[in-house]
Amino acid sequence: MSLRKLLPAFLFGYFLSQISFAQVPYGPIKSTPSGEILSNLKKLNVLGSVLYVAAHPDDENTLMLAYLAKDRLVRTGYLSLTRGDGGQNLIGSEQGENIGVIRTQELLAARRIDGPDQFFSRAYDFGFSKSTDEAVRTWGQDKILADVVWMIRKYQPDVIITRFPPDARAGHGHHSASGFLAEEAFKISNDATKFPEQLAYVKPWQARRIMWNMFIPGAFLSNKKPEEAGNLIGIETGLYNPLLGRSYGEIASESRSQHKSQGFGVAPNRGARIDYLLLKGGDPVQKDPLEGIDLTWKRVPNSDVVQSLVTQTISSFKPDQPAASVPALVQLYGAITKLDTANIYVKAKRQEVETLIRQCLGLWFETNPADYAATPGETIKLTTNIVNRADVPVTLVNVRYSTGKDTTLNMALKPNDVVLLPTNVTIPKTQKISQPYWLEKPIIKGVFQVDNQQLIGLPENPPAVSASYTFEISGQRFTFGRPVVYRSTDPVDGEIYRPFIVQPEVTANLTERVYAFSDNIPKTAEIVLKAGRANVAGTLKIDVPTGWRVEPASLPFSLTTKGSEQRATFQIIPTAQAQNGKLQAVMTTPDGTFATSLRQIAYKHIPTQTLFPPSEAKLVKLDVKVTAKNIGYIVGAGDEVPAALQQMGCHVTLLGPAQLNGNLAGFDAIVVGVRAYNTNDYLALYQPKLMDYVKNGGTMVVQYVTPGGNGFIQNGLKVNQMGPYPFTVGAERVTEEDAKMTFVNPQHRLLNYPNKITEADFSGWIQERGIYFAKDYDKAYEPIFSANDQNEAAKLGSLIYAKYGKGNFIYTGLVFFRELPAGVPGAYRLFANLISVGATPAASVSGSQNRN
Repeated sequence: MSLRKLLPAFLFGYFLSQISFAQVPYGPIKSTPSGEILSNLKKLNVLGSVLYVAAHPDDENTLMLAYLAKDRLVRTGYLSLTRGDGGQNLIGSEQGENIGVIRTQELLAARRIDGPDQFFSRAYDFGFSKSTDEAVRTWGQDKILADVVWMIRKYQPDVIITRFPPDARAGHGHHSASGFLAEEAFKISNDATKFPEQLAYVKPWQARRIMWNMFIPGAFLSNKKPEEAGNLIGIETGLYNPLLGRSYGEIASESRSQHKSQGFGVAPNRGARIDYLLLKGGDPVQKDPLEGIDLTWKRVPNSDVVQSLVTQTISSFKPDQPAASVPALVQLYGAITKLDTANIYVKAKRQEVETLIRQCLGLWFETNPADYAATPGETIKLTTNIVNRADVPVTLVNVRYSTGKDTTLNMALKPNDVVLLPTNVTIPKTQKISQPYWLEKPIIKGVFQVDNQQLIGLPENPPAVSASYTFEISGQRFTFGRPVVYRSTDPVDGEIYRPFIVQPEVTANLTERVYAFSDNIPKTAEIVLKAGRANVAGTLKIDVPTGWRVEPASLPFSLTTKGSEQRATFQIIPTAQAQNGKLQAVMTTPDGTFATSLRQIAYKHIPTQTLFPPSEAKLVKLDVKVTAKNIGYIVGAGDEVPAALQQMGCHVTLLGPAQLNGNLAGFDAIVVGVRAYNTNDYLALYQPKLMDYVKNGGTMVVQYVTPGGNGFIQNGLKVNQMGPYPFTVGAERVTEEDAKMTFVNPQHRLLNYPNKITEADFSGWIQERGIYFAKDYDKAYEPIFSANDQNEAAKLGSLIYAKYGKGNFIYTGLVFFRELPAGVPGAYRLFANLISVGATPAASVSGSQNRN
């Protein structure tokens, strides 16, 4: 086989191996201050590792991670079982796997600050869980246990640290499951009979001990010593690092503040901080979690010369002349290379030396395409930039690209001269589309379906296109690999990077996620086609289930320029036999058939993420009536309820400060979006006017808020009282999506008009019933439902109603923001009743109270 054919596979494997110890750098190479270089030199003398295990993004103790990575200088990794897919989104409307993509990038941003590697299992965050049993039952215990064992065998930690105990004190079933699975994996990871299929890539491994990084629930930053029997130690983590110019508390706060989609920005803690660790298995300890573990080069056979060279290199380092250490580092690299290259520490330290050589030289290199995306078979222009910023002889030997192109140069690099190397490369026709590897297949029973064992654990895809740069430095050749990254300049934000992607030649986006039909009147489905390359033409059709018709049967399309768009419309017509299902847009061109949409997730704090989900929408045949037609909507932290209201035939007006200044009397109902009272400061000003609107005959529906003040939630409420009468919001929820919903008063107006609500309306709900229920509510409020998870007491606060003056006020923790976009028919019917309550005939008012 030729070198050209071998090279893409080689580089794919190269990046897989590099990700084991360092995340793929999708941004620019950062200059490294001398203090940090010296810290990295000192790390060469430390051969130890720790794996920290928890359940979600934001679960990790960033202070402990910063302390381990930057003070103890051990190789540190954080394994988050999930990507946070089931959480709420404070900054946008993304939910499910899309919020998981955001939180993945937020975790990577955090790790770039506090230092450890980032890993994930295949577990999907299916929402709040109240027990370990539910979590592992949903995921499939052996599947996720296998992933934890895999990461232990792959990372070979000396110590495993869990954030949560394996019991109810963890406060969340996913939390306790992470502790349980880590402890089980600790026991079996050295047993070759467990998950033997992994042994094609890794060997059994036994960590020395597993410890629980304890904390006091509800007092996240407390230094109070836990009252726990057992082998408990306390360590000072709130130290100041003069080489870095910051304390670990300052580093940790910056790291934790990357979790912006959850509103977890925190102020730095600059004082003392004790973290407590409780031994859960393995060797006992007295003072130090790494106690009794050889952290020196003695754990690598025949390494005496290497140890001596490391010591000399550290002692001779000159902060004002870091490049003077390059010859010593090159000599050290040669000595390490003579050791057993299968040893995990030989691999890790050799890579660390390579990085240090680059840092000391100030060597900078990257390759940028002319566009951020290309299609298989497309030729793209690349520009490689290289500069050596030290007065040390460096020769650029060659640059190779994963597409198969090889440029041999043997060019001497002059200090501070930028070398520009333009070239053209062709994306192989067999190249896969850049879909996140864990989203390539549908999620099954709470688990991402990943077939490639070597991808399991990785935070993101290997690069779509990569480059390797070979330099000769002091007589030794070094090859550095980097992804090809798109770079642009914004007039406000300056230089912006985003991953280069491979995309389909055409995508189709439907303008609606759900098409809901309450009758047989056709609806228009609008589709936006987008060209992934120039001059793409073909035929577009809509596939629908039996019982539905589409007119026309197909439409031609022609897109002449890359990125151009064309809109197409079809009539979707239900028949009497129509059942709920999906429609899918399918494009056929001379090169094949395409059925994907294009979704870009763009926020300033993360690189733009591009996904290619199926080009489909849900078809829902509803038996629903709605008498409220003119709806005002106060947008909260992000949801898709307004689109669902439009599907029900309502006219929706988004209400901001300007609209709230106007006359509200024309609205049949005003709906308040999720967390709006947590995020919109202006609601404090307009709250009296909203209450007057209700009193004068309006209907107001408030969706869930978070209570604040519990040590975790950062955003409290913007008003002292959300409704006309007092009530508070607590943390009560019903997480079982099939929990029985008992009607407190079956004759209540909300259950009877304009739709008769029955138990059947609560079938097919997803993820949960409700969150953040009302509590301590005034007697003027009527609870509509009673519900509970198994083995728990009944809860009444999922939906409360009060008559106020001539109008109606409702607070609900029922998760309409999930159910309506998912096309759950009963959720549409119940929400139609909520907004229509003001038009209820007098005969159906039984059970309600009237209080002015």
